[in-house]
Amino acid sequence: MQTIANTRQADAWNGWEGVHWAQNSARYNATVTAFTDDLFRSAAIAPDHHVLDIGCGTGQVTLLAARRAAEGHVVGIDLSAPMLAVARADAAAQCLANVRFDQGDAQVHPFPAAGFDLAISRGGVMFFEDAVAAFANVRRGLRPGGRLVFMGPQGGTPDSAYARATTALRPLMREPSPASRGMGSLVDPARIRAVLEAAGFTGITLEPVTAPMDYGRDAADAADFILGQGPARSNLAGLDPSVVERTREQLRADLEAFETPEGVRISGSVWVVAAVRPGRSEAGC
Repeated sequence: MQTIANTRQADAWNGWEGVHWAQNSARYNATVTAFTDDLFRSAAIAPDHHVLDIGCGTGQVTLLAARRAAEGHVVGIDLSAPMLAVARADAAAQCLANVRFDQGDAQVHPFPAAGFDLAISRGGVMFFEDAVAAFANVRRGLRPGGRLVFMGPQGGTPDSAYARATTALRPLMREPSPASRGMGSLVDPARIRAVLEAAGFTGITLEPVTAPMDYGRDAADAADFILGQGPARSNLAGLDPSVVERTREQLRADLEAFETPEGVRISGSVWVVAAVRPGRSEAGC
């Protein structure tokens, strides 16, 4: 792996949290799959595009992009070796030859100058120590007129569906887990615009999208999944087992209100953000 600027994130995503994501990739992907169509609609990948997927994780979006860019090439970049191992295995299983996964830090990675038509990310651009520097580095990797399209969460509220579903956890959540630090760094539209403008992007748009997030087959399954995620696991570590069990039971009871015939569905809201590297393409378009 090349030089790393986001060392704390690298440590976290190569530690137990990264392993948990790798081992439960289908579960984590399910929580955000409902937003994927909106991301790809905005991305408008052409068959011959060269695409960069930032913070690609276990590679679901990267592989979907590779199918759309069948005559082009797709590169996924991420800090996490455990997650990239899953991505590479899935690419091999799907016989996709036009995709590559690199372990690296997108904030400082030496991308080929103007090497990509499009950069995309489904939630992987929130964790940079220096967001302006990171987006500026991505911009340099885009051709003039190339586009950046990413998805990130909107700011949470005390009465949001997820907040209501996880009320039992609220008194116990003292601090973010190591890997979740920075998750709220790009939720404010004004900050998103300011960061992207400072990084040299233009034509910035934000589209709000709301969709049901899949947390499991029933309330008990969803409670176990949420308690196994980094933020809950980190904050519950060391507590008396009786406290953890009471929390689990209350969480399960609260999640019953979100059970549907298809499983537990909790409404979530994200931004789909698009921006352009200014300049004319080589074709003069």
